Amino acid sequence: MPKQSPIKFGTDGWRGIIAEDFTFDNVRLCAQGVADYVRGTEVAGKGLVIGYDNRFASEGFAAAAAEVLCANGVRVFLCPKAAPTPVVSYGVVARKAGGAIVITASHNKPIWNGFKYKTADGASAPSAVASGIEQAISRVSGVRRMTLPDATQKGLLEEYDIAPLYLTHLKDIVDIERLRQAKLKIAIDPMYGAGSGYLRDILQGGRLDITEIHGERNPIFPGMKQPEPVPANLIALSDTVKFNALKAGLATDGDADRFGAVTEDGTVLSTLQAFALLCYYFLEVRGERGMLVRTLTQTRMIDRLGELYGCPVKETKVGFKYVAPIMLSEDVILAGEESGGYGFRGHVPERDGVLASLYFLDLMVRTGKTPSELVSALYKKVGPHYFDRRDLEFPEERRAEITEKAWKPGAQQMRERQVVRTDTLDGFRYILKDGSWLLVRFSGTEPLLRIYAESGSPDGVHSLLDWGQEMVGL
Repeated sequence: MPKQSPIKFGTDGWRGIIAEDFTFDNVRLCAQGVADYVRGTEVAGKGLVIGYDNRFASEGFAAAAAEVLCANGVRVFLCPKAAPTPVVSYGVVARKAGGAIVITASHNKPIWNGFKYKTADGASAPSAVASGIEQAISRVSGVRRMTLPDATQKGLLEEYDIAPLYLTHLKDIVDIERLRQAKLKIAIDPMYGAGSGYLRDILQGGRLDITEIHGERNPIFPGMKQPEPVPANLIALSDTVKFNALKAGLATDGDADRFGAVTEDGTVLSTLQAFALLCYYFLEVRGERGMLVRTLTQTRMIDRLGELYGCPVKETKVGFKYVAPIMLSEDVILAGEESGGYGFRGHVPERDGVLASLYFLDLMVRTGKTPSELVSALYKKVGPHYFDRRDLEFPEERRAEITEKAWKPGAQQMRERQVVRTDTLDGFRYILKDGSWLLVRFSGTEPLLRIYAESGSPDGVHSLLDWGQEMVGL
């Protein structure tokens, strides 16, 4: 029996460095904890889907988890190839399974991998479930294993290719034929991830001209720090769009639950602009009404759109595990977080970068506008908003010191701008009189301190970020 690791579920599952923390023994330990947690419940009776991404040895880690679950009498539906996390989530609902395990580290650096758990509705595990699994893992005294051939023979293991079901579902909620017949030239970048081929396959066959880059599997993600659709990692996509005079670039992250977009001049839209444009699409173009949900690091443009179109807006902590319950209980049109993950009505309560890409493309086709023209149209509605984020590495031993420095509840001014409210809903937030805001919080998925700011001008954003970085002394 291996020595137990301090396995902790963060914002979305457990992640660790491959071969250091994320080992086959620890993955089996996690799987045994899950098996113990679901034993005797409806979840165990319905079985679990297991999916994985394109990272190093992900298929092997997925097989290891399947060996353990099957040995514990839990039926497993194992994906035969890499699949986006939202595809696995949809597969849970389509199969009426009890939940899912996804082997993925999403947007993290190449040396990381992860273990996500999804509930029966396809959503990220809420805090109570994540805590229950953590406790079950800590109590594991022995790990059961069964070979996959034996599991198959006993009827405990079944291959489950979700892609055809998922693509059919997308065709039911998006007018794919309209997109295929659009006279547009676009580029798509799945960032070597699990989303490779999905947009290409569903959109090809018409007049739409598609160039896919980074569609092959490469777990070191060459040319990018990590498979996250932010400017530093989308240089190749930006260059492809600019040099080939394309109308837009669309990107999905490592497990395709996040979405990014590049304008016709190669500028990468911020995740706040992208989400606001998707809200504008549903409210203005599609004429839909309902609730909008945003995490506290998402743009206040959503609040303004809610006012203009008569829609309520709800704020949550960072993490889709806080968003999903609202999507399940309220009439939510769409929900989004600053990381680039957006969820939609009529779909699973989970982020989906592939569907977000299709909706963004449909916005362009229906309005006849380029991405930069759409941003201009949005700003005419809500005024200009600018955003940036700094990710700072720090020594773990300084966490308490940084925490103390980051929280100044009595602050009245920030770079000569009046502070009207402070709170600790998730991190340390400062809201200014002019509507600008600054947030300092520790990442729930990586060993980083994040500093976020939104303001009415780029200079205002940079000034706030400088203030926050100076405040914590990093």
